[in-house]
Amino acid sequence: MSQTADSPFDELPLRIGLGQFREPTDDRLRFIKQLGVDDVLLNMYRYSPDYPHLPNEDRPLLATPEEWTVEALVELRERIERAGLRLNAIENVPIAFYDHVMLGGDRRDEQLDDLRRIVRNIGEAGIPMFGYHWMPSGVWRNAEVAVRGGARASGFDLDAVDDDLTHGREYAEAELWENYERFLRAVLPVAEEVGVKLCLHPNDPPVDSLGGVPQLFRNFENFRRAMDLVPSDTHGLEFCLGCWSEMGEDLESAIRYFGSRGKLYYVHFRDVEGTVPRFNETFVDQGNYDSARILELLDDVGFRGMVIPDHVPHVEGDSNWDHRGRAHAVGYLQGLLAMHRAHADT
Repeated sequence: MSQTADSPFDELPLRIGLGQFREPTDDRLRFIKQLGVDDVLLNMYRYSPDYPHLPNEDRPLLATPEEWTVEALVELRERIERAGLRLNAIENVPIAFYDHVMLGGDRRDEQLDDLRRIVRNIGEAGIPMFGYHWMPSGVWRNAEVAVRGGARASGFDLDAVDDDLTHGREYAEAELWENYERFLRAVLPVAEEVGVKLCLHPNDPPVDSLGGVPQLFRNFENFRRAMDLVPSDTHGLEFCLGCWSEMGEDLESAIRYFGSRGKLYYVHFRDVEGTVPRFNETFVDQGNYDSARILELLDDVGFRGMVIPDHVPHVEGDSNWDHRGRAHAVGYLQGLLAMHRAHADT
């Protein structure tokens, strides 16, 4: 496959950004700028009304495939730029946009056409990256725990998962791989043509199967297979440190492997306590890995993208978007990065 043109974002250094929101309101953008952050992504994830594992959300922007026009995407980008910020990526479309693609349903070809059009419009709107996942049943959390000081954080316990099928039957892992390869062969050529990097997120939680659906992207070997399946310079990883921490994999080896191959496109920087089958999210300065070491390693392997705090604990007096928790995570990561650069210059 052909190479994509370089993006002006490729010339920027490793930097701390923010995301995990859909609506770029003026007050939220001001808050982000006030934290000393210049880079954002928009997350268009949405659950179906009957999804039982997390609360349903309000109707998001771009709620149907037809709404993902070049004009609508340009308006989002320009709204962010007027606040002195850069829109690095859009991650996720509602699961209903491509559930038949993931599971081989009757509307597969129609949804592939929608995805090709959406990716083309993202590129023509001047947005350099599109993050996606392969989770027909979405993110699963089934616990809430108290972490430091009584802050609330989500958790997962595989023993508490029931045996109900989420999509009517058991699916074989080979089916999911076949559907995934079909998706790549359909969508990657469009991404290459318009200069959009496709960024794959891990399954969360990274267990073998949930609700009868295999969770493909749960370990190092399956990520390596995904990157080799349809080789492309425009396909890489939305590297979620939290999910990799949940896996219990050798995190540093994974960063070295994919970083040395230029496959780390942007990073979700969060951590958990524990690993599958049981874990809970926690503050970025706690958890399974050494945050300072991981940030240093990302720099060492040549990663030059955006690092965003992903999920954060809900602290006292916080908002629905966890402004206070995100401010803590941003400040902590900014301090680590400044310290690393100061030491690197001596």
